[in-house]
Amino acid sequence: MLLLKYLLLFTGAGLLGGAFAMIVYDIYRTRQSWRAESPESPRMPVVIRWRGPGRLALLSVIPLLLGMSFVIVPAGSAGVVVSQVSGTEPGALYPGAHWILPLIENVTLYDTRERVFTTALGEKKVDGLQVQSKEGLPMGLAISVRYRLDPRRLSYIHANLPQPVEEDIVSPVVAGVFRQVIPNYLVRDVFATRREEVRKLASDAIQQKLAVDGILVKEVILRDIQLPPEYARGLEGLLLKEQESDRMGVEVDIKQKMVRTAELEAEADKVRRVKQAEGEAQVVVLNAKAQADAMQHTLPLKQKQIEQTRLESEARKEATVKDAEASAEAKVIDSRAELEKRKLMADAEANRIRVTAAADSERLKTEAAALKQNPLLIQKIIAERLSDKVQVMMVPTDGKFFFANDVLKAAPTATQPAAEPPVQPDDSDDPPAAVTTTAHRARQ
Repeated sequence: MLLLKYLLLFTGAGLLGGAFAMIVYDIYRTRQSWRAESPESPRMPVVIRWRGPGRLALLSVIPLLLGMSFVIVPAGSAGVVVSQVSGTEPGALYPGAHWILPLIENVTLYDTRERVFTTALGEKKVDGLQVQSKEGLPMGLAISVRYRLDPRRLSYIHANLPQPVEEDIVSPVVAGVFRQVIPNYLVRDVFATRREEVRKLASDAIQQKLAVDGILVKEVILRDIQLPPEYARGLEGLLLKEQESDRMGVEVDIKQKMVRTAELEAEADKVRRVKQAEGEAQVVVLNAKAQADAMQHTLPLKQKQIEQTRLESEARKEATVKDAEASAEAKVIDSRAELEKRKLMADAEANRIRVTAAADSERLKTEAAALKQNPLLIQKIIAERLSDKVQVMMVPTDGKFFFANDVLKAAPTATQPAAEPPVQPDDSDDPPAAVTTTAHRARQ
């Protein structure tokens, strides 16, 4: 709609400008013809075209009136219709497109969004609000008021209130309310203890007064308070003393709590020890009961163990007796076997001796017979017995060597009894005398 409006306005303005341009062009041509007039060339008549530009001008009225017949109210705003005939009309035009009577009615736009009226301390743009307390001391207030215009009462605001509203209505009302409220309180109350109460009273009064004029107050904020310099210094000293007092009170409370804590800890320790002693006594009682119960079950077990031990000892005793009897019987059997063994060994040894004696006797007899038949065997036997020290040589009987001569000389001596009648050998094991003598001499 806004585009259509401007398109119609531009179209009407263009038609009106074209008509005006045609008239200006005709006037320009007329003046040029007047300047070019001379005696030689007569002046040509120039006619100004009024009908064509008049039609264009009439035609341009239509889009202009159409473009002016509706208005666009932007978002966050509201409009008041003012008639040239009846004045301010009731009601308001809300955001959107609206039709009006062109050239008779016009629309005044108001911003309906929230605004903030602010007074600040220490800033150059806006001075702080100066008020007096109950003591008559000056104070500076930094205040912020959030408000907006009531769209339903814009006609009343436009018709009755001065403009701009913020400077001519809001500021005086806010200042007047705080100057009425603050003198009822002390500086200390306004600054610390009853600050919220002061703000609440001022906020209610401001809302009531501005609501009558169609101004809706959403919130009143008391941001800062500027105290008088002398009072600030005295208050600072007082606050320091109060802080020191509070600190000492806190320390006293801490010490009292520490004492109380120590008492509670002592009582808790006492109770804990009592409980511990009771618990230990109960444990001892329970242990005694458990031991008694255990003894009731342990005594039969001990009796069974004693009976088992007695039976085991008797079994070991019987086993030992049986083992001793078996060992004695085994030893008797072993002694008998040993005796039988020795007897058999003695018999075997006696038999061996008899057999050996018989064999030796038989051998001696055989040797005696052999020596008797061959006397030279004695020398051979002597030579064999001395074989580890004497080397045996076979020499003839007529040799001249000393050993051979001695042996040969001794031979006839040993053989002389041979001429005697032979002695009958007896059953004894002794060898013949000649042989024994010869062997003895050979050993010497």
